[in-house]
Amino acid sequence: MIDFQTDPARYRHWKLSFDGPVASLAMDVDPAAGLMDGYELKLNSYDLGVDIELADAVQRLRFEHPEVRAVVLRSGKPGVFCAGANIRMLGSATHGHKVNFCKFTNETRLSIEDASENSGQRYLAAIAGSAAGGGYELAVTTDHIMLIDDRRSSVSLPELPLLAVLPGTGGLTRLTDKRRVRRDRADIFCTAEEGVRGQRAVDWRLVDEVVPPSAWEAAVAERARALAGQSDRDGVVGNGLRGIALTPLQRTFGDDGVAYEHVIAVLDRAARSVTVTIQGPTDLPGDLRAIHDLGAGFWPLAMARELDDLLLHLRLNEPSLGLLVFRSVGDPGSVLAVDGLLEQYQDDWGVREIRLLLKRVFKRVDMMARSLVTLIEPASCFAGSLAELVFAADRSVMFAGTVAGDNRGPASLHLSALNFSSLPMGNGLSRLANRFYGEPDSLAAAAGLIGATLDAETAERHGLVTFAHDEVDWDDEVRLMLEERASFSADALTGLEANLRCVGPETMETRIFGRLTAWQNWIFQRPNAVGEAGSLKRYGSGVRPDFNTERV
Repeated sequence: MIDFQTDPARYRHWKLSFDGPVASLAMDVDPAAGLMDGYELKLNSYDLGVDIELADAVQRLRFEHPEVRAVVLRSGKPGVFCAGANIRMLGSATHGHKVNFCKFTNETRLSIEDASENSGQRYLAAIAGSAAGGGYELAVTTDHIMLIDDRRSSVSLPELPLLAVLPGTGGLTRLTDKRRVRRDRADIFCTAEEGVRGQRAVDWRLVDEVVPPSAWEAAVAERARALAGQSDRDGVVGNGLRGIALTPLQRTFGDDGVAYEHVIAVLDRAARSVTVTIQGPTDLPGDLRAIHDLGAGFWPLAMARELDDLLLHLRLNEPSLGLLVFRSVGDPGSVLAVDGLLEQYQDDWGVREIRLLLKRVFKRVDMMARSLVTLIEPASCFAGSLAELVFAADRSVMFAGTVAGDNRGPASLHLSALNFSSLPMGNGLSRLANRFYGEPDSLAAAAGLIGATLDAETAERHGLVTFAHDEVDWDDEVRLMLEERASFSADALTGLEANLRCVGPETMETRIFGRLTAWQNWIFQRPNAVGEAGSLKRYGSGVRPDFNTERV
């Protein structure tokens, strides 16, 4: 089983150090500590295990180190920054593992950019040595790229000429959309194994500056201090500089499910489905000090971390369970009260990080290659931020009326201000704006329902749920819907859902994932890349790959 939980004491591949407002995150990959057998992680090449540690480090920097305003990404090995994804790993991994590895890597890179844009932690890449493939893609996520001018150090995206695949973690998109590299120069760059070095790398906007070796360390320190000075993070620390410790999650894994404190998943392998039940908050802090005293125990932070861990576990360890059914249990008023605290104290650095984590976790839901169904039943607490799971779903079904002999009252749905602005999807739209794309009146009407208790009839009339069924029809209609969904082609459903979930404007983020889903997913299965005579199989053998030359 692949476990996504780690902490700095267990890192094998990264070293964190601190100098006041500047942190250094050094990549020093242990060649013998690959996630799987059969390859060595030479030259700071990486696999999923390396990226799990990186994701953890980025997350901990945001929550545990409010004093940090700039982060220097660098290598702990001489002569190499990062050689990118390990080629032996790619050659031996299953197709599903390769694609999910790329997806997680993309999400981790985007979390770095999110930290720069929204958390006041600016990132600097200090490249001394070669930065190839995913190594350069990692550097491009930062705000400023420095390259040592020693006639050896270079940047490159050599996947096409070497491996017959594409840069899998946003390299092409960031070249054009973020670095604004001219397309003909980008074409040369992506088809040249040797890469680009020195002043040409600056002229082509591949890096921001080159620095001679004699001035290297002083220049890196100076740029890091300058980036730290641009941060607003110090200005939002109104509660002292004590960080929020991300304590270990309490989890129990079984053959038929996973149980956390606030999230419970039940696996039904025969139905190829997972029912995820989220338990709402019970204890509410009274003020900002109480929120910080709770730390990682504050419900929205604890729930988000648990749900995130579950999603990653299902993605990598349970690929055949293609249907996620979301349920909830609790008091919707308590969820709305939590949303009120997140609104009231949004200028506090810690509350800001919790809101940003919720945003990232719900984006992870959007990016699941699973069918998503949300059931709103009596005793549900789909309110405010938790109602994002209703609007993220491919279909949502709400129980109409009451159950005979049940005193819990009818199911209800509740909206809060967070549903309209604070938790955007990758396309920059709220899930409600995404839902009502082209229907501004429907979106405005939904905004008018903030604070109201919505029954099934009202929610269906306003387009907030897909169906409403009463006690007579509920069991049969829900069963038939889930059985039908599970009977369809998994490949076709993945394509359908990826196309329908994000509407409207394209962003760098949606293009990154769209290209991964469509292009890289396809190329990773083609014989030119993974066939016995393909590039990934023959790399390093001295035998040229044998390509099928037909264009498709």
